[in-house]
Amino acid sequence: MKCLRAATLTVADLDRSEALYRDWLDYETVEKGLLEAALAASWGAPGSAGKRYAVMQPRSGAPIYLRFVEDTPHPDYEPLKTYGWAAIEICVEDVLAVNARMEKSPFTIIGPPREIEGLPAIYPMQVQGPDGEIVYLTQIRDDMPAYDLPRATSLVDRMFIHVLACSDMKATMAFAEQQLGYGYGREMDIVYTMLANAFGMPYERLFTIATGVHERDVFLEYDQLPPQGTPRPCHKGRLVPGIAISTLILPDFATRVRKLAPWCITDPAPRQGPVYGGKMAATLRGPDGTLFEAVEP
Repeated sequence: MKCLRAATLTVADLDRSEALYRDWLDYETVEKGLLEAALAASWGAPGSAGKRYAVMQPRSGAPIYLRFVEDTPHPDYEPLKTYGWAAIEICVEDVLAVNARMEKSPFTIIGPPREIEGLPAIYPMQVQGPDGEIVYLTQIRDDMPAYDLPRATSLVDRMFIHVLACSDMKATMAFAEQQLGYGYGREMDIVYTMLANAFGMPYERLFTIATGVHERDVFLEYDQLPPQGTPRPCHKGRLVPGIAISTLILPDFATRVRKLAPWCITDPAPRQGPVYGGKMAATLRGPDGTLFEAVEP
């Protein structure tokens, strides 16, 4: 089962974000409106009720969505330097062709295409959007021995990984395993120039990362931030800036719902629209205040 369902991003100008992701990443709007009070409350963000939002889907039709919620930017937010959802990763057919497109786009290239030593199956690049959102654009060349990876069927296709920046990576991985039933892969120490640059560290400095998995589906990346990392600033009672929520399919939702109750912000409830399809959903506040929205299959 594929566990990734949606990412929710806070943006300053909804119309700008819709146009940006439509024109440059080939996403299409499938729902828009004003955020319902009950849904905002389930995220612990009652102040976000009534905000304009849009849900977008890749042109391939894959049922994995981007949801944008419009809000006032927070003046103290610095991408990559705070705990929480740090980036989304989208698979592409040809990363060099995508790089050429990004060079002409409003996105800022912060990591040109680069092969990663020890990971020949992937060929990634990274860009930053106007709201500080970080987007990895990755060409998949092969499966990994223990995991299946998606192949793009359009130049820019579906999200397949959400990146989570942690103050204590092991504690966050334990939370995902014990509360959500997700496993994790091996830890790796890698050169991570994007984080080194964000924290003003030498490029050769190694950062520890790990993957979050369910069976053969790899859909999370955990990044251990250095001690200089901080909690993400936020307008009180509203969604945090940047990537605010990861919406995940919880395979055994029905059997876990009682166990999850102490972690849920509000009781599980059915939700409508493309992201949910009428299924039950509940949002958990995990380590570092990170929001995990769990949806039944």
